[in-house]
Amino acid sequence: MSDLTTLLEVGGPVAVLGGGAAYARAKHPAAYWSTIGLPVSTVRLLSSYGSVMEACGLTVAPSRLRVLAMKAMTQREVRPIPPRRGIIRPTLTGLKLRLRLAPGQEPADIAASAERLRHAWGVHSAYVTTVKPGVVELRLVGYDVLRRVRMPRKAVGGFLEVPVALREDATPFIRDYRTTPHQLTLGATLSGKSMYLRHLIAGLARQPVALVGIDCKRGVELAPFAPRLSALATDPDQAAELLPTLVKEMEDRYDLIRARQGIAPDTPDEEITSDIWGLPEDERPVPVVLFVDEVAELFLVATKKDEERRDEMVTQLIRLAQLGRAAGIYLEVCGQRFGAELGKGATMLRAQLTGRVCHRVNDEASAKMALGDIAPEAVHAACSIAPERPGLAVAGDTSGGWSRIRTPFLSLGVAAETCQESAHMVPDLAALKPFRPDVPVRPVEAAAPVVLPHPVTD
Repeated sequence: MSDLTTLLEVGGPVAVLGGGAAYARAKHPAAYWSTIGLPVSTVRLLSSYGSVMEACGLTVAPSRLRVLAMKAMTQREVRPIPPRRGIIRPTLTGLKLRLRLAPGQEPADIAASAERLRHAWGVHSAYVTTVKPGVVELRLVGYDVLRRVRMPRKAVGGFLEVPVALREDATPFIRDYRTTPHQLTLGATLSGKSMYLRHLIAGLARQPVALVGIDCKRGVELAPFAPRLSALATDPDQAAELLPTLVKEMEDRYDLIRARQGIAPDTPDEEITSDIWGLPEDERPVPVVLFVDEVAELFLVATKKDEERRDEMVTQLIRLAQLGRAAGIYLEVCGQRFGAELGKGATMLRAQLTGRVCHRVNDEASAKMALGDIAPEAVHAACSIAPERPGLAVAGDTSGGWSRIRTPFLSLGVAAETCQESAHMVPDLAALKPFRPDVPVRPVEAAAPVVLPHPVTD
């Protein structure tokens, strides 16, 4: 009886600790990783590093000199050599360590065994990146960082850079317009596409950039950001007037580059390889970012007259995508559906959009249109996004690389307030003044009655 009482006395706290650990792992994974997961995974890695590498086929036979030295000094069996391990560096989301590859190995060998390494060391995922020839960094993520997104504190973008989402390897996904000038963003209703667009506008609102919007849904998506927009078109008719103005602005900027750098006036635009960033800062025109929401509305036609207008608008969009980067004009094309059946010019426009972000879509054809030509294996990942995870997307570029990302929550009120506070940063572009949206004046709140101070008397 006394042994049973002792067992209950000891087992009670153990059960409570086990239940608390299970609860923390499910509800607060970051806290669980910092207190329990990190020490356990570190011990597993240190104690089993050599055997795990050997089981994964990541070891090489030792050199003859090493074999002779081992036999002369000890009687131990000479084992295969794993990659040399560097110092383990813990992070808020996992572990990082550098590996020096053994002779004859390549980074692809480590990457091919990443799934087995994560199971062996009890982490959520493992990623391999090349640091320099012969050295790779192995990044172990302790838990699913995309379940509850928390952007890193160091995720601060520079000029024309916006940290808009979190990658599945716990690094920030930064939308860099200088590196990836144009992008196609697709997503069905309630997939998180509007949240992604909201982050972009709020991030650019604080920078000296001209923001232009085309929202053919009567402006319901972009109208809340009107105080910061230099131009806004809310229907195809207005878009048909705005796009030629942007093309003319682009041509004027090319004339400025010609005049500054001594290029002949009759040189075709396609042969001008320089850009506005080569101009002196006091002569450099402000960059322009064009947001096109529901791009399919620009392709749809009902009459012959609409078809002519559509062809003109699509041609102008293609010209901006082909030549706009050197002139400092960047495109952010968004939509629910994008395919070749939209009409002439759709495929040509897509080919000019370097970056691709695909949220949950309603059909596989849209995912193939977004990612099929750059990373065919990413199409399946985009089609498997669950509706319960809005904001989750697959991001890729024409280099062939892709990764899962998720945008953190940002309320429309906060984003609109950011644009309101940054309204003074709207640049002065004479060509876009006719398209400047009307900003409703906020009602002035009734001032509180002024209470005059009274002298203190006895």
